[in-house]
Amino acid sequence: MTKSKNFYLILILGSLAALGPFSIDMYLPGFDAIAKDLNTTVPKVSLSLSGFFIGISFGQLLYGPLLDKFGRKKPLYIGLLLYILASLGCLAVKDINQLIVLRFIQAIGSCATAVASVAMVRDLFAVKDSPKVFASLMLVIAVSPMLAPTAGGYLITSLGWQSVFVFLAFMGLLLLLSSYFFLPESYQPDPTYSLKPGPMLQKFSSVLVEPQFYTYGLITSLSFAGLFTYVSASPMIFMNLYGVSKTGYGWIFALLSLAFIGSSQVNSLILRWHSSKKIVTWALIAQGIFSFLFLLAAVNNMLNLYSTIAFIALFLVCLGLINPNAAALSLAPFTKNAGSASALMGALQMGLGALASFAVSFFPEQSVLPMPLIMTVAVFIALLVLLKGSKVVVKRTI
Repeated sequence: MTKSKNFYLILILGSLAALGPFSIDMYLPGFDAIAKDLNTTVPKVSLSLSGFFIGISFGQLLYGPLLDKFGRKKPLYIGLLLYILASLGCLAVKDINQLIVLRFIQAIGSCATAVASVAMVRDLFAVKDSPKVFASLMLVIAVSPMLAPTAGGYLITSLGWQSVFVFLAFMGLLLLLSSYFFLPESYQPDPTYSLKPGPMLQKFSSVLVEPQFYTYGLITSLSFAGLFTYVSASPMIFMNLYGVSKTGYGWIFALLSLAFIGSSQVNSLILRWHSSKKIVTWALIAQGIFSFLFLLAAVNNMLNLYSTIAFIALFLVCLGLINPNAAALSLAPFTKNAGSASALMGALQMGLGALASFAVSFFPEQSVLPMPLIMTVAVFIALLVLLKGSKVVVKRTI
């Protein structure tokens, strides 16, 4: 395979992987405008984000078996078509409930791109080249939260919140055409692969009973619940409470994304001197301290725009250290069922993320308190899981 062909192939796969993050982050600056147009509140609009997270959680468990049964491209086409139709449907919504349902369907569609892109990297590239390709995909995914809200802020300011869904539908159409014309079918369909619930549940249950999986899988998922709390509550806090403009919110979101991306890159250097278990332990303790201080400041009305940004940045720096190490530790015991374990961990992260973003909608609109409160609860539960799990997890070295 030539270098130019490799480049375009990686570009398409990276764009497929980025569709989900773009779909999550791009419409965030429009929460206030959506609430006004649909005669609802910003916390109710955040439920459309919860619906998206729930869709991603279910979709990850759905597409893995479909990709093995029918090949990579057919499920990908179906997912992209579903995504495009749901995106266009968002333009015609009359109330918030319709938007919530369509965002759920949109998420089910976008899952096909995330799962297929990872599977096709494994199919199309040699084992020795796969880490470099995955690194390129992860970089695209990491940069997406920096670009999407900023671009969304400018679009919404100029053309209204519906323009975001026009953009996302167009993005989905481009990916569908690119996949059809430029992506090869990388996997022969396996007609013997069983889609019956029994065998599939058996695979998942064998993963769930592994102590190392449920300990570190829960830790990374609970930390992610804090991340999704921030994503859900930030439009309300920054734009409604602190009066930040839509474009200004996009730049703040991009700046805070750097904290997460930067610490996750520094993590590879820290691993030269410390084990993954040690990094997770100390980063989780630090995250607990920062979350609790954030909560105390919120309760005592000591927060302003800049201190809120600082506390969120500290939380995300810790998350950038926790997530890669906890994810690696949770998947370490598996060779045969690595795919099922990966799907379960993704579903757990998105499921708890959906629960956290759902909880945000029950709090008063003009308050910072929901964010640090949910973050603190999630992190302290994660610390209890670590304390309990460390007693039963078999020692492994990464």
